[in-house]
Amino acid sequence: MIRHGGGYAPEQAEATRKRSDWQVIKSLLPFLWPARGVPDALEIRGRVALALAFILLAKVATVFAPIYLKQAVDELAPADPANAVLAIPLALIVAYGGARFLGQAFAQFRDAIFAKVGVRAVRRSASLVLAHLHRLSLRFHLERRTGALSRSIERGCTAIDGLVSISLFNVLPTLLEVALVFGILWKAFNIWFGLVALFVVVIYVIFTSLVTEWRLKHRRESNALDNKANTRAIDSLLNYETVKTFGNEDLEVREYDHVMGQYETASVRTQSSLALMNVGQALIISAGLAALMAMAAMGKLAGTMTVGDFTLVNLYMLQLSQPLNFFGFVYRQIKQSLVDIEKMFDLMDVEPEIQDKPNALPLAVSGGEVKFENVTFAYDPRRPILRNVSFTVSPGQMTAFVGATGSGKSTIGRLLFRYYDIANGSIKIDGQDVRDVQQATVRASIGVVPQDTVLFNDSIRYNLAYAKPNATDDEIAKAATLAHIHQFIAGLPDGYQTQVGERGLKLSGGEKQRVAIARVILKGAPILLFDEATSALDTHTEKEIQANLREVSTGRTTLVIAHRLSTIVDADQILVLDDGEIIERGNHQELMALGGAYASAWEKQQKSLAAAEAAAQITDDVFRPAARVAE
Repeated sequence: MIRHGGGYAPEQAEATRKRSDWQVIKSLLPFLWPARGVPDALEIRGRVALALAFILLAKVATVFAPIYLKQAVDELAPADPANAVLAIPLALIVAYGGARFLGQAFAQFRDAIFAKVGVRAVRRSASLVLAHLHRLSLRFHLERRTGALSRSIERGCTAIDGLVSISLFNVLPTLLEVALVFGILWKAFNIWFGLVALFVVVIYVIFTSLVTEWRLKHRRESNALDNKANTRAIDSLLNYETVKTFGNEDLEVREYDHVMGQYETASVRTQSSLALMNVGQALIISAGLAALMAMAAMGKLAGTMTVGDFTLVNLYMLQLSQPLNFFGFVYRQIKQSLVDIEKMFDLMDVEPEIQDKPNALPLAVSGGEVKFENVTFAYDPRRPILRNVSFTVSPGQMTAFVGATGSGKSTIGRLLFRYYDIANGSIKIDGQDVRDVQQATVRASIGVVPQDTVLFNDSIRYNLAYAKPNATDDEIAKAATLAHIHQFIAGLPDGYQTQVGERGLKLSGGEKQRVAIARVILKGAPILLFDEATSALDTHTEKEIQANLREVSTGRTTLVIAHRLSTIVDADQILVLDDGEIIERGNHQELMALGGAYASAWEKQQKSLAAAEAAAQITDDVFRPAARVAE
């Protein structure tokens, strides 16, 4: 297993193989033959067994069809023309047509029976990967490349479906057909016919394998460049407003086109090498066909073979050439699928940085006391973020954290959620170290309103109910009312079904924040964390929500990370951080009396606030008369 400490590099994973091909295939076997206890395991096993039976029947019918044609030809072209009987071998012709039909019919039955197996394999593997990605730690997701990650999962799922179908429907039937043809040629004529046919197949497979292995480096290079181009395009679209703001549309297109140019070069090499391989395969098949036809012709001249035998040899070789020609494609697809699946399985090897201890118990919240004891933490060991930080938030009280950007305020919230584990010290909730209990129960006990609220591209109702998926409409409306957003939503043409757009871009910053506040109210957690929750609100709305937050926080342990000091004047405790250390602590009156960093910051903000309110009043006075005239 890979313990994830740094970034996940898709390009590196493309370039190195961590598993053998057999290991990758072995990883897929549980999807084809699920263990007992897996839902629908018996049905899936039955479908696989039935599909294999149809494969056998299809190949038997296909291989025996030329024998009927051979017998029909012999009756139409007897060895002694003088004794020829002018009659149509109707039964043999019907048998030939029937065998051809059964060969195709059984193949279709096989596809229909096996369809659920392939789709189920894709469904289960995709669900497992997504579940694993959600278990990975925050560090992984902060350092990931979203475009490359989604591309790898997409290609991996497609490859699983293709590999399962190809290996079962093409490789196995081809091997079965080769064995049957070898046996029939040996028994009907002599061993040399069978050996020549087998020799052609072996040479064909060896040539295809060697050339395909050589071509795979171009495939991996194409994959890496495809990931890079896709990531670049997604990043530019996700940051659409930034691109527009700086007028860098042409720059983004040039960068994307540059990567696509490299992808073009790699793809051309891939296609050119494919053409070379196809020529070699055609040469091997043609040489083998010519050799067998020459041997059959000599047997006819020697009187040991008939025209029907000559036809039979020709048909078998042509019949073998079809799956063999397809086998070249199949082998390439298998190797490419193995690369794609391996890339997806590499994600499964990334071990979560934060894991529950064996037999960890759920967090039992009684009062909601939060206690940091000598906490030291650094995202990078070379740059400490928190240094011996200690404080206690008593049950039902509000503690605020203030300080300059980079002082470690938001890190405290991340550590409380146990997104990271601390280097020294302890973090306890009601006396229980968060490292000793189930992390899911820790997060379920904390409601958070982040500084930057990102919403799902769905309805407002969906985003509100995300905190409580089974919430009723009344519960959702009540939470929205408490967050002062219900009237706004009710006034929209589609109400709570209004779509918020990608990342909630159809809503203003203040509207998104109020949705986030309503969502945390709906969650009803005993511990609340507000990470600059009112930073995107105007002064008037901020004052409205301040009173509302006090109401919501009553009886709950509340941690507030604040930039505007006016939002936390009623806090029971205010901690001032600087360079990862607490330099002042107390309530608003105590800190103002101290005359230190907090008092200085308060005075500066009050002056700025007064200036902003004066400017806003002047703007109102200018526009209000014009508005009355317009009315």
